[in-house]
Amino acid sequence: MKAKLTLIALMMATGLMAQGVLDVHSHLITPEYRAVLEQHGAQLDEGFPLPAWSIEQHLMDMNTIGIATSVITMPAPHPYFGDVEETVKVIRENNEAAALLKEQYRARFLFCASLPLPDVDAAIKEAIYALDSLGANGIKLATNVYGQYLGDPVLDPLMEVLNERNALIILHPHKPTPYTDELMKGVPLAMSEYLSETTRAVANMITHNVLSRYPNLRVIVPHCGSYLPLAIPRMKAIYPAVQNAGLVGDIDWEGQLSRLYYDLAGAASIPTIKMMLTITDISHILYGSDYPYVATEVLKRNLGILRMNLLNDEDLAPHVDDIFGKNFIKLLRNE
Repeated sequence: MKAKLTLIALMMATGLMAQGVLDVHSHLITPEYRAVLEQHGAQLDEGFPLPAWSIEQHLMDMNTIGIATSVITMPAPHPYFGDVEETVKVIRENNEAAALLKEQYRARFLFCASLPLPDVDAAIKEAIYALDSLGANGIKLATNVYGQYLGDPVLDPLMEVLNERNALIILHPHKPTPYTDELMKGVPLAMSEYLSETTRAVANMITHNVLSRYPNLRVIVPHCGSYLPLAIPRMKAIYPAVQNAGLVGDIDWEGQLSRLYYDLAGAASIPTIKMMLTITDISHILYGSDYPYVATEVLKRNLGILRMNLLNDEDLAPHVDDIFGKNFIKLLRNE
C-alpha cells in the first residue's frame, strides 16, 4: 500500500494527472512473448495478429493521445501450450519486464501481473512474487485458460491468496474452447465473443459467490461491461427457477456487484455509459484505451469526442475527472 500511495503522490506532484488521463487497459508485447507464440504457431489464436509495440512508441503515443499513465498487462492469447515450465518462464519474463518499465518510467506506467495458469500452484507462487517483490499493482486474469474458467472452485486457493493481499484484478477475455476457425473468419472474437466471454466468466464468478467469499478483491471488467448490463437483470430474473431446480445456492448479488469496476475500452458512448449505470455507479467507471490494438489517431479522436460528450451531458459532466482518473486513484487506494 505504501508503494502505491508513493506513486500516486509522485503523479500528483509532477502534474501528470492535470495533463492527461489514467488508462487502465493497455498492453505490452515483449519479444519473448511474441517468440513463444511464433514457436507454437499461435500468432493468430485470437483471430488477428499481434500489433507492433515498443516502449518508445507507447510513450510517444500516450503523449499524442493525452494519456498520463497507463496500466499495462499481457495481451491474449495466454501462453500455455501444455508445458507448465515454459509458461512459468514466459510469464515471469513478462512480469519482470513490466516491473522494469514501471521503475524506469515513474508515474507513466503501472502494471498488473499475469499468472501461469492453469497450474494453480505455479500461479500462487507467481502472484506472491509479483505482488510482494515486483511491486505489481494488481493481477491480470484471463477469463478462461483452455476451459478453466474464473469461478471454478479449483481456483479458490489462488483467490484466497489474492484476497489476503487485497488484490486488484483486471480481467481480459481469451478465446473460448471450442471456437471454430471457420466461424472466427466471419465473426472475429473481438467483435462479439470477447463480450460474451467476459460476461460468461463474470457470471460464473457471481454464481459461485467468489466476490462475497473473497471480499477484499476488486475486479475491473473490460470493454464497457461487455454484456453484463443486459445479462445481470436476466440472471436475476431466472435465478429463482434455477435455484428451485437445485442448480445453484444463494447468491449475494449486490455485495458482488459492488466490487466490480468497468473500463471504457471499445466503443464508449453516452448511451453505453448510461446502460452501465443500470448495474453500477459512476465511481466504478474507468477510462481504458486497449492500446496498441486501436490506432493512435483513432484513440486521440475518440477520447476527445468522449470528453466533449460527457461535458455536454448534465448528469455526467460533473464526473469527467472521476472517469478519466480520480476513480482509479481511489481504487488503488482501496477507498
